[in-house]
Amino acid sequence: MPRPSVEAERKAQILRATCAVIADAGIHDLRLTDVAERAGVSSGTIHYYFDSKQALLHAAFEHNFRHSLERRAAVLASGGDPLDLLSRLVESYAPLDAESVAAWRVWAELWVHGLRQPELQELNESIYGEWRRTVVGLVRDAQDQGLLRGGDPVLVANTVVAMIDGLAIQVLLGSKNMTVDRMRATCRAYLDSLADR
Repeated sequence: MPRPSVEAERKAQILRATCAVIADAGIHDLRLTDVAERAGVSSGTIHYYFDSKQALLHAAFEHNFRHSLERRAAVLASGGDPLDLLSRLVESYAPLDAESVAAWRVWAELWVHGLRQPELQELNESIYGEWRRTVVGLVRDAQDQGLLRGGDPVLVANTVVAMIDGLAIQVLLGSKNMTVDRMRATCRAYLDSLADR
C-alpha cells in the first residue's frame, strides 16, 4: 500500500489540531497561532493549505465528521441483524471517552455558529444528510426483516438522531439528570420499544 503524501499527512495533522483547539476553546476564541502550535507547524503552513480561517473551520468540521464515520465503520462492518447494528451504532455515539467528548464539543460549536453562518448551515445539511441516510437504511432493513414495527423509517431515524443529539448535549453540559449511562439506557429503551420481537 503506497504511503500517503506528506501534504495529505500535514493537512490531516492541521485538521486534527484545529478540532482539538475547537474542542478546548471553541470557535470564537480560536486563533491560527493556537492551531499552528498544537499541530507543530507555522502559521504560514496553515495558510499554505487553507485560504482563510473559515476554510480551515469548514474543513475541520468535515474532518470531524469523517473521523466519526471511520470510528463507526467497525460497528457497521461487524455483522449481525440491522436492529443490533443500529443499537450498537447508537451506543457508539455516547460521549464515553475523551475522544468522543472532544468530537461532540466540535459538533456543538458547529451548531452554535451555524445559526448565523449560512456556509456552516450548508455543511451541517450535507453531513446530517449522510448520517440520516445511514440510520434510515438500518431502520428500513430492520423493518424489512420484521425486527422493527412498520412506519415511516425516515421519521424513526430522525427521532433516533434527535434523541442522540439532545441527550449527548445534556451529558456534555454535566446534567445531573442525564448521565452517559442514563443516555445509553434511554436510547436502548426507545429502540426496544420499537422492536417487533
